[in-house]
Amino acid sequence: MSKAGSGAAAGQPLLKIQDLHKRFGLLEVLQGVDLDVARGEKVSIIGPSGSGKTTLLRCINYLEKPSAGHIYIDGTLIGEKKVGDRYVHLTDRELARERQEIGFVFQRFNLFPHLTALGNVTVAPIRVLGLSREVAELRGREMLQKVGLGHKADEYPERLSGGQQQRVAIARVLAMQPKLMLFDEATSALDPELIGEVLRVMRQLADEGATMVIVTHEIQFAGDVSDRVIFMDQGRIVEQGPPRDVLGRPSEARTREFLKHIQDR
Repeated sequence: MSKAGSGAAAGQPLLKIQDLHKRFGLLEVLQGVDLDVARGEKVSIIGPSGSGKTTLLRCINYLEKPSAGHIYIDGTLIGEKKVGDRYVHLTDRELARERQEIGFVFQRFNLFPHLTALGNVTVAPIRVLGLSREVAELRGREMLQKVGLGHKADEYPERLSGGQQQRVAIARVLAMQPKLMLFDEATSALDPELIGEVLRVMRQLADEGATMVIVTHEIQFAGDVSDRVIFMDQGRIVEQGPPRDVLGRPSEARTREFLKHIQDR
């Protein structure tokens, strides 16, 4: 038994998705998605509700098992291994090891209420990476400082605003030092006045060269921060390209219709 494609080759994409399908019963939510994301690239995915954006992210991290297709990180097959001429899903333990390289920031913050901000950021580095508490806390305080919350390290989630909780969630991802960061509508659960503080942190990460795939309804942010914008509808990539093209002069009628609807709201 061997992992297919193990080891990074020069110039290959950090993330490679091949003919990805996802079905829930008779409903096919993803209908053959192909996508390459280069190291350091920022890709924003926009589209109407139900277009498959969140399902795509969840498949990349194997929170949802694809119905067909394959996903590679740095040339290594994710979530499965090839045994002979067939593909076999990994065990939960094997999958947990692979997920270390993929950071996921959810719509809801999913913080542990019984742990402080620092505790939330250090629990995975200690339990998953095997870091000592001293090293993990040093890294955790550094990550909290990075998202502007160094002074809140000892606060519990209930004493933090929604924006602060989401920034702790981002710090928690950063503490694992992932190769790829996935953001699933990271601001959608926030009050309007708190959105800016989370977007500022995401913009900073983009400026520092993080590889990011961002599902967002913040169209202006997508245009400002992305190297590429993807428009999805009905489980397919309809259009993709530089923000100035996809958002400024889209070639597909469905993209134009979606953007006009957003602007008219």
